Amino acid sequence: MAAKAKAKTPAAANERQRRKLEAVASTTRDDAESKFDRLIYERVRLGIMSALAVREEMSFNDLKGLFDISDGNLGAHARKLEDAGYVTCTKSFEDRRPRTVYRITAPGKAALNRYLDHVEAVIKATRG
Repeated sequence: MAAKAKAKTPAAANERQRRKLEAVASTTRDDAESKFDRLIYERVRLGIMSALAVREEMSFNDLKGLFDISDGNLGAHARKLEDAGYVTCTKSFEDRRPRTVYRITAPGKAALNRYLDHVEAVIKATRG
């Protein structure tokens, strides 16, 4: 009976390893089913998405100060997120000064959660 238990163990271990590798391997796929969103993966964009997930809205200057990056760099990253429909951008004037406010959208929250779920799966797979 002990021989049967040992015979199943390598197969079960191989199946566990295969599932772990699938979680990690999806980071390299470009298909639509991939859980890994390369748009969010970049450090500044991930920071913007995370900050907006915590706070309802943040101004351009708040985000700029938070990440200590140039206006152009922040604007380019924010535009990519806006083009993807992950954030909204509202421009207005406050005391004759332009004010730009960003908010995360429902699809943006869903994309961030998918990304975080994927990262957690990779961590779990590698730590075993």
